[in-house]
Amino acid sequence: MMLFAVNELNDLFPESKGAVNDRIPLRHVMTDSRKDLKQSIFVPIVGENFDAHEFLKQAIENGAVASIWQKNREVPRYVPTDFPLFFVDDTLAALQAMAVLYLEKVNPIVIGVTGSNGKTTTKDLTAAVIGTKYRTHKTAGNFNNHIGLPLTIFAMPEQTEVAVLEMGMSQAGEIEVLSHLAKPDYAIITNIGESHIEYLGSREGIAKAKLEIKAGLKNEGALIFDGDEPLLAEELKNANNWGCGVEPQNRSRIENLELTDQNSRFSIAGINYELPLAGKHNVKNASFVITLARLLDISPVQIQEGLNEIEVTGMRFERLKGKHGSLIINDAYNASPTSMKAVIEVIKEMKEKTHKVLVLGDIYELGKHAKQMHRSVAEVIDDTIAAVFTYGEDANQISVAAKEKNPTIKTDHFTDKRKLQQMVEKELGEETVILVKASRGVELETIIDPLIEK
Repeated sequence: MMLFAVNELNDLFPESKGAVNDRIPLRHVMTDSRKDLKQSIFVPIVGENFDAHEFLKQAIENGAVASIWQKNREVPRYVPTDFPLFFVDDTLAALQAMAVLYLEKVNPIVIGVTGSNGKTTTKDLTAAVIGTKYRTHKTAGNFNNHIGLPLTIFAMPEQTEVAVLEMGMSQAGEIEVLSHLAKPDYAIITNIGESHIEYLGSREGIAKAKLEIKAGLKNEGALIFDGDEPLLAEELKNANNWGCGVEPQNRSRIENLELTDQNSRFSIAGINYELPLAGKHNVKNASFVITLARLLDISPVQIQEGLNEIEVTGMRFERLKGKHGSLIINDAYNASPTSMKAVIEVIKEMKEKTHKVLVLGDIYELGKHAKQMHRSVAEVIDDTIAAVFTYGEDANQISVAAKEKNPTIKTDHFTDKRKLQQMVEKELGEETVILVKASRGVELETIIDPLIEK
């Protein structure tokens, strides 16, 4: 697959040297000089603690046949005189500009997905359902920021008909940049939680940041969102928009909801669906996808086919066989107070196991709200939960608040993962289900391997 030829970049980057008028094929965009990428163009990103311009020689050795180059950097003597160099003020902006060029070349229908929680599950559901009718490309892993989104676009095959692009952020203004880059035909906001409240100040600030996805939305584009969320209520007034949820104000209303330990049944617009995922939050995620699919003229039969094929990214309610017949739920990919409470609700409703143990770690990026937000998790912990074990600096607030609310519940807090793992192992039995959840940086999943049946 050829992204473009070297000479196609002349209009984009008019200042250059070397064989920039040659039709040299560029099959990859390289930001990591250590990767072996033949026929690539190297883009040296400059960060707070690194400058990838230092690695051009390694990039050339690993397959780069051209490079972007920041104007204020001296060109090394080892660079061949005919090696194409495009001079720019900002290499990151150049990376994004090339992504726009390639996106315009392929010209797929673009779906932008953002939200505090559920972005990746919704992205995976969207790709599975839309893929029943269209050639679909989706964000891999969490390549969802100002660097990851362009790289996702470059990985898109030329034959792609629909691109499902996840858009993440930590600061105000970041989603706006990504939206202008991707120019979505449809945008999905999964929910408004507390992630990044440390930087955005309040849930209102988070809602404003998520709504930046509208900045690049095409004129006739549709916004699909959580219509049960009061902070997004204003969006219900736009005739192009689709609120999704259980409340009557939503254009896509979830009805006849039935939940089991491993799947969910519900109806939207009189059509029944079954989702092989547990939890009301996953039904909400599916409602966004079903609404989108209907707008893209995908039949209910195809929608159900796609829902059946969902492959959710790892460490998201991943069911594992534990020792002594126990069940381990690995949901340690990431966490916010909202997502932690949602998955605890799923555990509470499970009927296959009766001894329910929560292993919860720190939730990051809560700033001055950390103590209050961690304590809020205990609001959903009731007497259906046998034990709560916490790990980290702030997660102790969860176990303390749970004990205050229910003095009979077993609680303990740990700062040593080995001791935590040993305590959890004592709880394993045929009737035991263990939930493991924390922010990504905690790496709480590392306690799981010794608990698994080998």
